[in-house]
Amino acid sequence: MPKTNKIAIFASGNGSNFEAIARACAENRLNAEVVLLVCDNPKAFVIQRAEKFNIPVFEFQPKNYASKADYEMEIVQLLKKYNIDLICLAGYMRLVSDVLLDEYEGKIINIHPSLLPDFKGLNAIQRAFESGVKVTGVTTHFVDKTLDGGKIIDQIEVPIENCTFEELETRIHTAEHELYIKTLAKFLII
Repeated sequence: MPKTNKIAIFASGNGSNFEAIARACAENRLNAEVVLLVCDNPKAFVIQRAEKFNIPVFEFQPKNYASKADYEMEIVQLLKKYNIDLICLAGYMRLVSDVLLDEYEGKIINIHPSLLPDFKGLNAIQRAFESGVKVTGVTTHFVDKTLDGGKIIDQIEVPIENCTFEELETRIHTAEHELYIKTLAKFLII
């Protein structure tokens, strides 16, 4: 019987990518199980999504810790307890530090709503929409010490022409869900 990969997802907001991954695992489209949600926002809707899938949540508030290293050390201990094979950042609005990177180098994947290296950071969809470019997209990449840096794994282009900002957001989110599942399928042990 093949090993089932254990995934932790880090998220800060709505959690549509969290749900896409959890659903793909539940439907056996990925040889994986989401076993933990790490969330830094107690009001995030992603927590309700995790409860719907009966996935444990580690909810924390960075302001309650003396430093980023302190809360990341606690997270690392929890990840080890759950025997995590892969970390997926899905709208996690914090840069990870050496504490996590040293323990999980090459095992942290992020998704970003642009064709990196264009439009790194916050509000990428809006900045692409307002820039006048005809095409934007979605990128999956390994996480390193830089903002939206790290080796690019895959990308999907999303056309901007003839759409409203809201339509572009919908197109981007649809592409994110498709690309994240495709990317994870490449890296999970069969």
